[in-house]
Amino acid sequence: MADMERLSVRIEKSGRILIPVAVRRRLGLIEGESDILLEIGDTQPIVMSTRAQALRRAQLRLANYVLPGRLLSEELIAERRQEALRDT
Repeated sequence: MADMERLSVRIEKSGRILIPVAVRRRLGLIEGESDILLEIGDTQPIVMSTRAQALRRAQLRLANYVLPGRLLSEELIAERRQEALRDT
């Protein structure tokens, strides 16, 4: 796991949390355009990430189960085409 940076932030009366500008810049977050995902669990209360970061984490986890050179998307398309041929 990569080194983790810890920040202290305050919660406003409205329930909003301000993400410091240095963090927004580092993550490439743009007001009104960037989606942030919050994962809430028991052992690590809140994990915040962008959609791109979450996608990359999922890809890295799945890479352990897929042989090099194998394209699951191509296999899925081929399966769907076979199903479509059977249904006609």
